[in-house]
Amino acid sequence: MTLREKVGQLNQRMYGWDAYRRTPDGGFALTEALHAETDRFEGLGALYGLQRADAWSGVDHGHGPGAEDGAALAELVQRHVVERSRLGIPTLFVEEVPHGLMALDGTVLPVNLAIGATWDPDLYERAAAHAAAELRARGGHVALVSALDIARDPRWGRTEECFGEDPYLAGRLTEALVRGMQGTSPDGARDGVFAADKAPVVLKHFAGQGATVGGRNSAESELGWRELHEIHLPAARAGVRAGAAAVMAAYNEVDGMPCSGNRALLTGLLREQWGFDGLVMADGLAVDRLARITGDKVSAGALALNSGVDLSLWDEGFTHLEEAVERGLVEEAVLDAAVARVLRLKFRLGLFEPQQTTFSPPVGGEEISKDVARAAVTLLRNDGVLPIGRNVSRIAVLGPQAATTAHQSGDYTAPQHPGTGSSVLDALRALAPPGLDIRHAPGCSLTGDDLSGIPAAIAQAAASDLAVLVLGGSSARMPGTEFDANGAARTAESEMTCGEGVDLAGLRLGAAQYALLDAVVATGTPTAVVLVQGRPHVVPDTAPALLSAWYPGPWGGEAIAEVLLGRTEPAGRLPLSVPRSAAQLPVYYNHKDTEYGGYVDRSAEPRYSFGHGLSYTSFAYGTPRLSGDAVAVDVTNTGQRYGRSVVQVYLRRLITPTWPRTLELCAFEGVGLAPGERRTVTLPLEGIDGTVEIRVAASAREALGARGQSLTAPADTPL
Repeated sequence: MTLREKVGQLNQRMYGWDAYRRTPDGGFALTEALHAETDRFEGLGALYGLQRADAWSGVDHGHGPGAEDGAALAELVQRHVVERSRLGIPTLFVEEVPHGLMALDGTVLPVNLAIGATWDPDLYERAAAHAAAELRARGGHVALVSALDIARDPRWGRTEECFGEDPYLAGRLTEALVRGMQGTSPDGARDGVFAADKAPVVLKHFAGQGATVGGRNSAESELGWRELHEIHLPAARAGVRAGAAAVMAAYNEVDGMPCSGNRALLTGLLREQWGFDGLVMADGLAVDRLARITGDKVSAGALALNSGVDLSLWDEGFTHLEEAVERGLVEEAVLDAAVARVLRLKFRLGLFEPQQTTFSPPVGGEEISKDVARAAVTLLRNDGVLPIGRNVSRIAVLGPQAATTAHQSGDYTAPQHPGTGSSVLDALRALAPPGLDIRHAPGCSLTGDDLSGIPAAIAQAAASDLAVLVLGGSSARMPGTEFDANGAARTAESEMTCGEGVDLAGLRLGAAQYALLDAVVATGTPTAVVLVQGRPHVVPDTAPALLSAWYPGPWGGEAIAEVLLGRTEPAGRLPLSVPRSAAQLPVYYNHKDTEYGGYVDRSAEPRYSFGHGLSYTSFAYGTPRLSGDAVAVDVTNTGQRYGRSVVQVYLRRLITPTWPRTLELCAFEGVGLAPGERRTVTLPLEGIDGTVEIRVAASAREALGARGQSLTAPADTPL
């Protein structure tokens, strides 16, 4: 390969939606922009977002590729790339798969925070496998998936992309993601060929992006090396061990050096210590940001390549790598190593072999999405109001989220066909038993302080036996929203209150939503509040029932209605702590075990703790028993209904070379039991070192008060 051809393999300069246009006959034509890009390097290393559709890309139904013609577009582009390449090297089609394939007609899954609330890696593995199959059926190759960010400040707009605040929970779900999307070869070898319905995954973001100061997107982080290892790296380590094909370097800096230019992180730790031989991709325009350090984009590209980045994203810096080699900023051997990793991934995908020209998209996406949404619904408080009983003859379904599906799916969601999904109101009407009268009034909008709709809502609530008040936020990318060059929202237009670029100084809902809540509760009608949200919001404990559905996807209304009616048990558990106010942040459970006091003017404890979640039945835990490298506990359903409990095992370090954390989750398992059923749950204890106390409980708060049993394991070398 010539130096120019090599450099071309490391570039991912184009936005994929600029590579094609619709023709009058409904087909596709390739653009001059694509011709120019492939001519520039006699080929194309990778193409981002060929199938992407949203307000930023401007792609919608009618002019974007759908399920029926997405594969044909990919084949058209690939044929062009191969023909323009002297060596016939195909390109990688890289797509966003944050919670399902971000493309027209792609199945939308609940967001990662909802995945975390399921505490069910097996369920997520099945959902991830479906997403990978959809990607490959459309001619896509590589899936970009958020998995590594740990939610430490819920003011961050991308909290919805995190599995939660705990590194162990995130690690288990990251393993499930890799297994589901990539599959596993018989010998576990990384260089095995991917099956036709499997896709290499790029794990985002490496590392520490969830710890930026003030919850502000892409801000600096104040991370020590130990904090990085204990909290922000375990999920990445789990993903690497599971065989992840690639990781994406994050925007943030660690100890003053941005991740995309951090050789200690990308080479010293990831490649040399962990033995990772996969691909490292930079986040969008992150390489060019390094010019603030190096002085120009040529040296910025050199810094990123020398640090361990193999593939850029939209940057100019990597387009100048030929000049960087000629100036002695980069050794050609370093360039060759990066090119080899890109080509190896293409060989693993079988791109140099004759390609299948017909694709069969997988079926059952709607049911998988519903299954995850059901498992994620988390009952936080219930004073006998739920499930809806036979004594209820009229329900007032109120609130700005009650009758819409537009705000149920979170950020990074493609436009949906009209009529896709189910709102809470529509689902309750469809599933309610005969004779149950369901009334509706929105009351207010998601944002703003317009109170004009509240009187109608009060009237409906006062005339009903139960009020279901559906509140929350939105990450929906609406037309009119202004975006940065990397796709982050610049201004929160319309009702966008969450998502990339939409960070909050506080955690309150819109002012009118609180006024509506107060007014409905004041009627005296029993009220169940449902939160549709991408981060925990502060909601007062005035209503007798409160549940969070997170962003449950288009069909989330049905999942919520089933739980309200008692057709499905609430199974979710909190993947992160819910604060009482933004003023007390941070409130994560696994803080250092120091003897600091609370605030004088308010509690320092979270309103609801990590791991918390109620059921419609009750459970009793027996005395935990330690046996070798496992702990066993008897769990009994002591209520009158089937239910699922999540057995959570925490450790408290007793003797340690550094200051310990209060608690650390080290094992968990969900168990479904019929009324009166008892089962022994045995959980392996892996990776524990030193003298610790093991505590088994149903939440972090319960674990703090539980009696523990001491266990001594061989100590690993401290950090």
